[in-house]
Amino acid sequence: MRVISGEARGRPLKAVPGQTTRPTTDKVKEALFSMIGPYFDGERVLDLFAGTGGLGIEALSRGAGKAVFVDANMRSIEVVRANLAATRLSDKAEIYRQDAVKAIRLLEQRGCEPFDLVFLDPPYVMKNGDELLLELTARGLAGEDTVTVIEHESGFEYGERIGIFERRRLALYGETAISIYKYGGEA
Repeated sequence: MRVISGEARGRPLKAVPGQTTRPTTDKVKEALFSMIGPYFDGERVLDLFAGTGGLGIEALSRGAGKAVFVDANMRSIEVVRANLAATRLSDKAEIYRQDAVKAIRLLEQRGCEPFDLVFLDPPYVMKNGDELLLELTARGLAGEDTVTVIEHESGFEYGERIGIFERRRLALYGETAISIYKYGGEA
């Protein structure tokens, strides 16, 4: 695993020890960023279920202004910190060791502005990416300008709509699927 493009291009990323995380492969990451826009200009990013932090770090490397990394696993948080330090992007990051739903509530309480880009990459056994997106929307953390990427197993499919969001793209890569949602108006 490595950073593919931008200011930290080519820097290797550590993996979380053990079998508890499933890092997004470089091939899938490269395809994903070509779909959502190869470069950014100061966007706010949420990397929920951050794992190694690879998706949020890639967005920062490509020009996003700030990223919030959330994971409940202490080992993942340690790896995210190490990867941010190795890529020299720590100053653009906030890191929370927290359950996803609790983190969403905490971000709302702290007056966090809506995110421009949200990565939802829960463990494949969890099929609640849609519920998390609805929670983000209800708490004012996702809205009209938000692009949401849900990574899930290819044998499972989220709906065409999740609240105010419409699926604009579904791409399959072996066992991995990427669903991209953008604002589509009232549900």
